[in-house]
Amino acid sequence: MTRILGVLGLLVALYAALASSDPNAGRPDNLMSVANLQGRYGVITLGAALVIIVGGIDLSIGAVVGCSAVLFGVLMNEGVHPFAAVPAVALFGATVGLINGLLITRLKLQPFLVTLCGMFVYRGVARLLGGTIGQASVIERHPEFKDAIRTLRYLFIGKSPTDGDLLFPAQFVILLVLAAVVGFFIRRTAYGRYWYAIGHSELAAKYAGVNVNRQRVAIYTVCSALAAVTGVLLFLDAPSVQSDNAGNAYELYAILGAVLGGCSLRGGEGTAVGMVLGAMVLPVLENLVTFQGAKSDVIPLVIGATLLFGAIVDELIRGRSRVHR
Repeated sequence: MTRILGVLGLLVALYAALASSDPNAGRPDNLMSVANLQGRYGVITLGAALVIIVGGIDLSIGAVVGCSAVLFGVLMNEGVHPFAAVPAVALFGATVGLINGLLITRLKLQPFLVTLCGMFVYRGVARLLGGTIGQASVIERHPEFKDAIRTLRYLFIGKSPTDGDLLFPAQFVILLVLAAVVGFFIRRTAYGRYWYAIGHSELAAKYAGVNVNRQRVAIYTVCSALAAVTGVLLFLDAPSVQSDNAGNAYELYAILGAVLGGCSLRGGEGTAVGMVLGAMVLPVLENLVTFQGAKSDVIPLVIGATLLFGAIVDELIRGRSRVHR
């Protein structure tokens, strides 16, 4: 609860600083754009947080996002209807997560190694699929997809089908819906208790009868599926995506949001509310940096310092809990 109150206070301070930085910063269109970015980062934060809760890590999230965004465009270019391409991309992401999970559980490979290799593999796959692809090129090749793409942009991004203006932050709405589902699972079902138990002590969970391998595979599958969905959101929200840099550093954004939201890097801790609040911080900070006229190079510095600070705080809290025992 202390961490949630802390990140909530940080958000209030950042929004206050943003509102006072420039008159245009408080405009509804800017705030909705920030909320949309919060939603996109938040979807991958949910997946990363679940992996962290069970004591794992996934460094391939950004590469899966980029590969999925490119794959979504390529499928439509090849004649796959946009409504069919969305579940196909989600299935691709789930397959990636399944492979990661099986490598970790069956071959007993380290999650860091598996997902680090995956990061390079799926970035390479994206480059093999194509260079730069966007909605305009897809519509130019398949004019019959124009209305379907506009419908998806309205449902997933919140942009008007007629003029493309942002009507509502659909990505943030998607985040809230998914967070509610995650919150239900981790707090109201046996699966959530399994995941916390695995994160606290894998051996104890095994003795309690939990199928640790099955649960870990399921979590990695969900994580990569959410990353693939984020790739679809990225494609629909951007004029075009490039295989070289689409989804770059998204894995860090996801881990940062999870850590800020109260997920312990050692596993066994985390809440859905914290995940959402943690994911909201970086987009506000990025927007504030833009309106302040500061260099965007400060963002990686903030990410690194925040992750290090989170690790230090986590270790201090665990040290105090061990002393009080």
